[in-house]
Amino acid sequence: MDMRRSIAVLAEEAEHQIQGQVWEVSSGDCALAREAEAGLRDVVGPPDVQEALPQIKRLEHLRETLAVMAVALARTHGRMAWFLSGALNALEPVLHWRALPADRGGTFGTVLASPEQYTQAEDAVRRLQDVLAQINRVSPGAG
Repeated sequence: MDMRRSIAVLAEEAEHQIQGQVWEVSSGDCALAREAEAGLRDVVGPPDVQEALPQIKRLEHLRETLAVMAVALARTHGRMAWFLSGALNALEPVLHWRALPADRGGTFGTVLASPEQYTQAEDAVRRLQDVLAQINRVSPGAG
C-alpha cells in the first residue's frame, strides 16, 4: 500500500471512530493535533513549492515531518497515540531514502527515491495535515 493510501485509511478510521463516538477527542488531543498540524505545515508546503525544491531539501522536509510526528507521539497516549503511530508507520519508507549518490562504500540500506515517491510522501503529509485539522475542530468530549 502506498503512503497516500495508508494515510487515507488512517484518516477514514479516525473519522469513523470520532463520528461513532468511539474516540472521544479530549482537549489535549485537540491541542496536540493543532500543534502537530502547524508543525507539518511548516515543513511541507503546497505542491508547487515542494516540487521546486532540490530533492535533498524535499527529503530534509520529509524527515522533519517524521520528527514532528515522533514528538507529538511522545506526548500522548490512547487513540491519538495509536493514530500518530499509524501515521509514522505509513511514512516509514522515508527513513530508507537518501538524496546523495553513494560514490564509494555502502549506503546502510538506503535508496535513491524517485520524484514520484517524494510527491507521494508529500501528498500523504498534506492529507495528514487535513486530518489533524479536523481532529482539532472536534469539540472535546463530543466525539
